[in-house]
Amino acid sequence: MTRVDFYILGANAGQGREQLLCTLAGKAWRKGHRVYIHAGSGDRAQSIDELLWTWRDISFLPHTRVGDPLAAETPILVGGGESAPGESGDDVMINLAHPVPPFFSRYERVVEIVGGDAAARNEARERYRFYRDRGYTLNTHDVGTDHG
Repeated sequence: MTRVDFYILGANAGQGREQLLCTLAGKAWRKGHRVYIHAGSGDRAQSIDELLWTWRDISFLPHTRVGDPLAAETPILVGGGESAPGESGDDVMINLAHPVPPFFSRYERVVEIVGGDAAARNEARERYRFYRDRGYTLNTHDVGTDHG
């Protein structure tokens, strides 16, 4: 059964959601996992793609967009569509979208990053109830604001 982890940022996290996304994607990749970042829309996927290229000057997160000819060989995929990417393995999905995408259960692990503002927290509560009501074991991690 899919493991679901909620990473909860502090109220003053600012750009913390994006930084935590990069940190978690990097950790999963270094542990040998394939990662799919579900952005929820094409525009958001483009923004995440650009972020992964510029996140740190001294490191590189090997990634590409869903549908790219190198997607099958690339450990981190970024997409925003309504269906799971055909190229992805079934390791980790980092979900940045609301509501929960219908294909979440094909992944061994789903990561939900909860921003500090009220709207983000309300949406996260809805996703939490969604998973809980379907019997998934939920884990929460309070990460505050320092996670780079």
